[in-house]
Amino acid sequence: MTGSLLDGKIAFITGSTRGIGWAAARMLARHGASVVLNGKSDRELLDRRVAEIRDEFGVTATGLCADAGDIEAVRGCYREIFQQFKRLDVLVNNAGILEGALLGMITDALIKRNFEINTFGSIYHLQEASRLMARNKSGSIINLTSILGRMGSEGQAVYSASKAAIIGLTLSAAKELASKNIRVNAVAPGFIETDMVANLPDKTRQERLSNIRMGRAGQPDDVAGSILFLASDYSSYVTGQVLGVDGGMIV
Repeated sequence: MTGSLLDGKIAFITGSTRGIGWAAARMLARHGASVVLNGKSDRELLDRRVAEIRDEFGVTATGLCADAGDIEAVRGCYREIFQQFKRLDVLVNNAGILEGALLGMITDALIKRNFEINTFGSIYHLQEASRLMARNKSGSIINLTSILGRMGSEGQAVYSASKAAIIGLTLSAAKELASKNIRVNAVAPGFIETDMVANLPDKTRQERLSNIRMGRAGQPDDVAGSILFLASDYSSYVTGQVLGVDGGMIV
């Protein structure tokens, strides 16, 4: 263990076997949190990630397979967390998909997938986490939205809408849960090098990079650092905020 910002904290990171979620899990574990990892269906990968966390940071780690869009599976996660830890201090509401299509080409299936995972799943997790956090009258919920949820992008109307909804969710939940000492904030990443953007056409990639004032794509750890701040007591008076992590990107 190399830090103590989160000693004694229990953190649940959804969608945490790769990308931003994996970076966040490692960051929180590095600073002393016991972490609950989550993947949708690949139990072997999830178990491997749990073992990596334990071996590298010496903290308690466990893994839960669950689809964010399945309300019963989500509820089962929180029953497991309560049985094992009796509390939850941090939720990183990260699980999501990126699927796009131009207007006129958008299918019902695409709309359903984006909203089931990105929006409904975030609502399910926030609601269940807040119930568990309310038992101890404290907690930090960090929702992952996107720069596209704030500014939109050609070919991403559905994804952008699903992520814009997370901003409204964050602002409303922050107001409702403040009296319970539960903070709710969002992180809005820009162009981050993850599997979600690995298959973008070269032209699109270069266009995105050219719009970043800092001149480089972001890395998952750039986002994880902001998540650490919002999870820690350094942000104890911060709620209802949307923190852009985009290098000065203009979509």
